[in-house]
This record gives sequence, structure tokens and C-alpha cells, in this order.
Amino acid sequence: MGAVLSWLRRSLWETVPRDHRESRARLRRRQWVTAIFALLGAVVLGVTLRIEPGSPWFYPATLALAAVWVGGAFASGPLHLGRIGTRRGAGHGPDRALGRPLLAPAVVGLGLAGVFTVGALVVREIPYLGDRVAGVLDYTGEGSLPILIGVASLNGVAEELFFRGALYAAVTRRPVLWTTLAYTAVTLATGNVMLALAAAILGVVVGLERRASGGILAPVVTHVSWSLIMLLVLPPLFG
Repeated sequence: MGAVLSWLRRSLWETVPRDHRESRARLRRRQWVTAIFALLGAVVLGVTLRIEPGSPWFYPATLALAAVWVGGAFASGPLHLGRIGTRRGAGHGPDRALGRPLLAPAVVGLGLAGVFTVGALVVREIPYLGDRVAGVLDYTGEGSLPILIGVASLNGVAEELFFRGALYAAVTRRPVLWTTLAYTAVTLATGNVMLALAAAILGVVVGLERRASGGILAPVVTHVSWSLIMLLVLPPLFG
């Protein structure tokens, strides 16, 4: 248990040294760019999730949304991959060993997917909430699995580049809170309360990873691994 708690602290809580300071002018520019692209992304997302399942416009709209997030992320300014403490270098000293977060955030995504799966077993027994989840899953039955996997992965990367990359860097106080609220608010443009709830929970987890690691790699790995597992697990539960 002690080893697990230590691993969780390194992955989600202990911050590693970093120097990502920006000038006042560059910070202000980043804030304006992210605000504009956040509004644009909310509009495109709302349109995308209102397209009828099976429509030939769904995939182009999804790719357009990913392009908005990626474009906004790189237009805002520099992004960082981040690092976390390794087991070999556990501790707080300046000589602690650091490494790129890959395996740890994948495991976090797997654990988060497990929690969502348990929740889905409860939600499907509640007609209103189950219908909201089924409404999102309708899109998974209208395309080939390889394409759906590619789209889900691309969107996961794009969203993290923007929300935990550009937007996180643009917020000067309580970035985990505000990026989670922004991510949830943008997701609410779909009009689906269950999708917004999932965004809020996921946003907190990847926000903590961003805070701990100082970069976008851990949030990207967790988001993509969570998305792919949900894509494979949820349709049979609500089929």
C-alpha cells in the first residue's frame, strides 16, 4: 500500500522543478488566444455532437474540432512535455531522478476507466441518465472501429494540448480548478449532462497530472488511454 500511495503522490501531487515563466506581454497574448479558441471550440463541439449518427459530416466535423484545439494550443505559445519523479529517485531533493511520464499516466487512465465502468453499471439503471450516455454512444455504432479509435485518440491529444497545455499556462491562479471548469463548460455545449460530468472528473485528474509534471505528456497519455477503454467497454454495456 505504501508503494502505491508513493506512486500516486508522484503522479498526481508532488510537483517537479520547472521554470516556465513568461513575460507579462506573452502571458497576455496567450490568454487572448486561448479565450478566442475556447469559444470557437465550444461552437464546433456543439455542432459536432448535434450531427445525426451516421451522417457523413460527423468525421469532418470531429477533425475540424481537433484542428481548433491543436491550432489554439500551438498559436498560444510554447508547450512542455513535463517530467515526474521516478521510483528510483523518490524524494524532494534537487538530485531526485526525473523521467517522462508514460507508464504511470497510462495506469491512471486504466484506473479511471475502471471507476467509470462501475459508474456506468449504475447509470444504465437510471432511465434519464442512461439515455444520455446511450445518445453519445450512438456515434460509435456508425463507423468502423479503427476509425473510431483514431478519432478518439486524436481528440484526446488535441483537447489536452489545448486545455492542459495552452489554457493551463494562461491561468495564473488555481489552474487545475479553472481549466477543469472551462473544459466542463465547453463540453456542456453538447447539451449532454453525462458527457459534462465525465469531462469534470477527467479534468480534475489530468489537471493534477499537469500540475505535478509541469507538462502535457501525462494528461495526454491518461486521456487517450481512458478514451480508448471507454470506447471498447461502454457500447456493450448500453447495447
